[in-house]
Parts: sequence; C-alpha cells; structure tokens
Amino acid sequence: MKQPNDRDENKRTRPDNIKTWTAPEDSTLLETAIKILSDHSPTKVKSMLKHNQFAINHVPHTQFDFPVAKGDTFSVNFDRSFVVFDNRRVKLVYEDEHILVINKGYGLLSMSTDKIKDGTAYSIMREYVKSHDPRAHVYIVHRLDRDTSGLMMMAKTQEAKDVMQHNWNNMVINRKYVAVVEGIMENKEGVVKSYLAENSQFNVYSTDDPEKGQLAITRYKTLKTGNGYSLVEYELDTGRKNQIRVHSKDLGHPIVGDRKYGAATSPIHRLALHAMTLRFVHPITRKEMNFSTPIPLHFAKLVRLHPEKQAND
Repeated sequence: MKQPNDRDENKRTRPDNIKTWTAPEDSTLLETAIKILSDHSPTKVKSMLKHNQFAINHVPHTQFDFPVAKGDTFSVNFDRSFVVFDNRRVKLVYEDEHILVINKGYGLLSMSTDKIKDGTAYSIMREYVKSHDPRAHVYIVHRLDRDTSGLMMMAKTQEAKDVMQHNWNNMVINRKYVAVVEGIMENKEGVVKSYLAENSQFNVYSTDDPEKGQLAITRYKTLKTGNGYSLVEYELDTGRKNQIRVHSKDLGHPIVGDRKYGAATSPIHRLALHAMTLRFVHPITRKEMNFSTPIPLHFAKLVRLHPEKQAND
C-alpha cells in the first residue's frame, strides 16, 4: 500500500506542465481552445475543458462560451486540473505572475489590524498564492474600506508593488464607484472639492484650510432615482480615506447605511458603496488593464420605481 501513495505524492508535487498562448481573436473559450490546440481532437479538448485545464488571464474557467478577447492570455495545464480559487467573500477576477485583481465582499477588511490578523482579503489571497508556491508573496497596493465592496488590486512581486505605489496617480487611469444615497440629488452631476482631515475619533471631515487636510476631488453623476433614493456614480481624482462617504455627506445625501457619516436609513443592512471600475497601467508590462463589475443587485432594487411612477418617468 505504501508504493501507490508515494507515486500519488510525487504526482501531486511534480511541477505543472503549463503552456501559454495569446488569443488571436475575440471568441469563446471552447472555440479558442480548439483553434490553438489544433493537434487535439474536439472530444479531447472538451474533456480538458470539463476537467478545468484551461485558464484565461491565469484564471481557470470551465464555461464553454466564456468570452475571450483578442490578446487575452490562454493557458493550458496538460497534466492536471488548475487549482481553482473558491471563497465566498472574495472573487478572483484576474491573475498573472505580477498582480491580482479581486472583487472584495462587503464587511471584509482589506488587511489586518492590531486586533484582526486573519480572515482579511490580504490573508485569503496570501494563503491562495502560497498553495501554489510556499515562497510566494502578496503585497497590498491600495485598500477599500471594510464595508465597501468591489475591485481591488494586489501585487505579487515587490517590483510591481513599488511601481504602483510610487506612481499611483499616473498608473491609475480611472476608478469609479457606485452608491445609493438618501434623497434625490438636486444636481444630476457635479464636482466636490475639499481638504479632508481626521479628528481624534478617526472621523474624516471636510475643511477649506489646505494646512489642515489633503486635497480631495470627487466627480459624481446620478444614474437613476426612485423610492426616495439616488443611484450615483462617483469618479475619483484623488484617493483619500472615506472620501466618497464624506463628500456624499457634504452634498446633503449620505450613503445608505452609513451611520458614521449621517445616514438615517439602512434598508439593505450594509453600506451601499461599491468599487465598480478599476482601470490602470500594468506595472510591469505597461499594458492598459480595465476591469468592471455589475451594479450590485441590492443597489438597483433600492431605486426601482413603483409601477405607477414608471409610467411617468
């Protein structure tokens, strides 16, 4: 009985036989696989798809019609299934040898604190990369508030981390958030500019005095209104702590569920703020990276108009 176990262990620890190509055109995962693996029969390719041996941009997929864009990285593990990342609070959106992009769930800390060390987005992703290589690392590049969900990028190498952090304003092309705020916005769109400071109770507030705070600029646009709420898109020119939350309060329309900054209601029992779009220059390849997530369903439901109001909308 010992000998088969030894062979199984050797097989498990043997390096994966992975080869990578660049997708030649816009297509689906199955069509791309059949075209690139032309020396394999369609039946064999379908079997490999079923056994999770294909990855797009280093993220494994088994959905035959998963969209593949021209220029995407198409990887094949010829020996076994790819290790699939599965966590109910974090979704892996993109991975390569330098960076990770995740969709962080609500209520999850980005990184550890003095009191909480494990169960953070950082610790979850660190455990994942170390499952492939015990020497692997994950580095925090930027953070999302615990109660903000959405897109967040991490680095897998010191070089990628340093490039992003030292050139953040130049490397990040666009960041958009979506939120549901209380009331109907008087102006459908506009810009909020102030200096943000923090008091001894760790509450951030706006001031006109540049000596007291850091410049913060937020652009906003109302996407939809209904049921006494507004669905608003925010675009950041700067990235300050609690920036959107404070500027929403300054506008007189705090974010739903944000008791800290003046909200009176919490119908979905969470802060209604989501990092929807993240567009940046890859720190190593210099390729433009663009990621988007859908508006959370609970947000859309909050501003869904009553049938009698829809007729007059």
